[in-house]
Amino acid sequence: MQNLAMQTSSRSLRGGIDLGGTKIQAVIVDAESRVLGAARRPTPTVGGPRDVVRELAATLRDATREAGVELTRLERVGVGTPGAVDGRRGTVANARNLPGFEGAVPLVSLLEGEIGAHVFLGNDVGVALDAEARLGAGKDVGSFVGAWWGTGIGGGVILRGERWLGRGAAGEIGHTVVKRNGARCPCGRRGCLEAYAGRRAMELRARKLVERGEKTLLFELMEKKGLERLTSGVWAKALEKQDELATRLVERAVCALAAALASSVNLLDVEAVVIGGGLGSRLGEPYAARIAERMQPHLFRPDAPPPVRIAALGDLAGAIGASLLGERVAEV
Repeated sequence: MQNLAMQTSSRSLRGGIDLGGTKIQAVIVDAESRVLGAARRPTPTVGGPRDVVRELAATLRDATREAGVELTRLERVGVGTPGAVDGRRGTVANARNLPGFEGAVPLVSLLEGEIGAHVFLGNDVGVALDAEARLGAGKDVGSFVGAWWGTGIGGGVILRGERWLGRGAAGEIGHTVVKRNGARCPCGRRGCLEAYAGRRAMELRARKLVERGEKTLLFELMEKKGLERLTSGVWAKALEKQDELATRLVERAVCALAAALASSVNLLDVEAVVIGGGLGSRLGEPYAARIAERMQPHLFRPDAPPPVRIAALGDLAGAIGASLLGERVAEV
């Protein structure tokens, strides 16, 4: 990667950071959005916004070292974050998977103070969708629905090649109701997709079932890795070992995802469905096929189902999408 960075030394370099509930992913890209360097660190689970921001800066520095460039070379840095994003004010609020992010956090000013570069802010799933639409699984279609299967369930809609924002909250597929008066969602409502398929909700369900006497390898695998949460990797390993509880909970999640996605397809008649996020990328094509199969009974046009694809940019989709933030501003 260092040789490639030297070859592109005369071109603009950008940073992109994907801030997730369990991990921070950073990339350094060139003018053609080619990744020159990448780095990952765990997201802090304790402390507050400044602790998170310090890890954001540290991960970005790791990525610049991997790319063989100086931090001062970056024209700008984009951050994709969960929660309610106000790009103009540079704040994020209600990101409940991050410590101390319940109220409005001035993320832009805090990070600019750490790295000395211009920072732009966007929704984490939204920027990942933009990257997939431009560079990845959606570049050959004009419309698709995206579902980012991770700590929660993020989503978005691409129509005519552009992300549909509605009045500001379009695409929240995680809060599509898949069962009336169903399981309690972290958002406080009942029956949401996220209550069945979000990794956080799946872990809570697993813990409750273990308390009732059910057996699973999930928490043993978690402890062996020195982790405090059931990551996508832990779920994948449990599935490999044919753990009955993990298999049952993932199948429950797949059925819920299929119902929500089929309803979205029935409403919008999009050309494709793109699955991303930690669990989506880790479980990959076999589970995309399983979701497509479970969608069939719910589709109004089961004879013409849209393809269900895994995000082509994988775990880097959010960080690459974040690196595109501020592009129009930079070009003016």
